[in-house]
Amino acid sequence: MSGKVNRRGRMAGVLFTILLFLVFVLCALFSVLIGGRVYENINARTENTYREDVALSYIANKVRQGDEAGKVSLTETDGITVLKLEQKIQDSVYVTDIYYRDGRLWELFTDAGSGLGVGDGNEILECSAVSMEMTGRLLHIKTEGESGGSLWLTLRSGGPEDE
Repeated sequence: MSGKVNRRGRMAGVLFTILLFLVFVLCALFSVLIGGRVYENINARTENTYREDVALSYIANKVRQGDEAGKVSLTETDGITVLKLEQKIQDSVYVTDIYYRDGRLWELFTDAGSGLGVGDGNEILECSAVSMEMTGRLLHIKTEGESGGSLWLTLRSGGPEDE
């Protein structure tokens, strides 16, 4: 009789060990699956924020480079707001146009009289919508995405009133 009890005890011990191992494996599997989803969400959020921050930083740096008296302006071309940065190189006037179109930030650097327009620029970055407004010497740049950002720039080279 004690042999049967001893066998049942061993079977119960083995069965308990197998069940405990199975629970451990399932917990580890669910932890990996949940961790993978969390990683994907964090990565997607970080990438969106990065794109929007890069768009704002890119435009800000371009404006700071081209901030000369009366050389920074906003215009409307084919329903698209275009940031124009003029500069004189030797005896020619060149224009850098920065604009948002079709889910991307674009730039066009050209001679002022070349006749090139918003369809001829180079793609800079895929990002969420970028809007720009200018009031006097204050330029407001805004991204419209999930974690949309905003940037206010004061043009330092205002022309004769600065002197």
